[in-house]
Amino acid sequence: MTSVEEALTIIKRGTVEILAEQDLVEKLKAGRRLRVKAGFDPTAPDLHLGHTVLLNKLRQFQDLGHEVVFLIGDFTGMIGDPTGKNATRPPLTRDEVIENARTYEQQVFKILDPEQTVVMFNSSWMNELRAADFIQLAAKYPVARMLERDDFQKRYSSGQTIGIHEFLYPLIQGYDSVAIKADIELGGTDQKFNLLVGRELQRIYKQPPQVAIIMPILEGLDGVQKMSKSLGNFIGVQESPNQMFGKLMSISDEMMWRYYELLSYKTDAEVAALKVGAHPRDAKLALSREIVARLHGVEFGKGAEDDFNTRFREKKIPSEIFEIRLLAPAGLMIGQVLKEAGLTSSTSDAMRMIKSGAVRIDGERVGDEKLMLKTECTHVYQVGKHRIAKITLCRE
Repeated sequence: MTSVEEALTIIKRGTVEILAEQDLVEKLKAGRRLRVKAGFDPTAPDLHLGHTVLLNKLRQFQDLGHEVVFLIGDFTGMIGDPTGKNATRPPLTRDEVIENARTYEQQVFKILDPEQTVVMFNSSWMNELRAADFIQLAAKYPVARMLERDDFQKRYSSGQTIGIHEFLYPLIQGYDSVAIKADIELGGTDQKFNLLVGRELQRIYKQPPQVAIIMPILEGLDGVQKMSKSLGNFIGVQESPNQMFGKLMSISDEMMWRYYELLSYKTDAEVAALKVGAHPRDAKLALSREIVARLHGVEFGKGAEDDFNTRFREKKIPSEIFEIRLLAPAGLMIGQVLKEAGLTSSTSDAMRMIKSGAVRIDGERVGDEKLMLKTECTHVYQVGKHRIAKITLCRE
């Protein structure tokens, strides 16, 4: 049996804030199986390692004997989370939400234990609410409190549009906690306000308030901005072992320890020993091997490492190259190709990489920043040492 102190140490690792920690201690002392919630809006079909920061913490709760509710926000996904947005976000269609949600269910069990996971869709209770029920829910939270949220406050002060439906988003997320009687909810730093709305609504509905565990946002491959598919600095959960391994090896030595803290299952003592006794490259190899093995299997972790060593130590052609097709009826400029393929975070980033001599096509260094690539052509593009893809420009 894990003691409360030991469980608290495990839970607190990598967290930004626990609101309120004493509530968590009391819930753990009660000795019952807790219901731990995390919600994911299916706004894109694929999860990336940034999402696994929450998933890893959920798995830790499962290993401590608690139940995880993986909540797919198919209802809220059609509203669009306004968090951090400086403009009203266009909603997704029902078909888009359902298709994305289907892929989420497949991907999360790479990390979560299916036996201790309940997958729920918030449409199952939100679709049952009548218009009068929505009005009653909205009446439970004042506009002044809603405008305390940083992004709403900035948009309101600058005269930018805020839709009434955007105020409903944190209310619905909070009501989800009421509907499933959550003991604990996990969310990123950008979700803190929404998690606290859940605590308040549970009090209003005469439930014990959930503990809000705030997790950090994982930086992407650039080490600066948060991991995001739209920024091209992501590592997808569904990516091939070799591609995932290569991307992980491309992060900086400094960022590697951040990834260890948020993604590795190694203990603090094991990580501390690596910092003292291991060469940074060997530590990065160990991290890459661990993450690939977790998401694809041990044999694939070892195979990806062997392929990486072949590719970059022996300078041979890799056994597997990520392939992508881009729609370009009239061809594309080199910078746009690199951005659209996710090899750089932006066209300006592509220009910087070309100027530094870090871009190659079929092994030849590219020096022309205005190079136009013809359609119906396939080439192997490489940016730096680790980002490589076979790209075909297509007419349709």
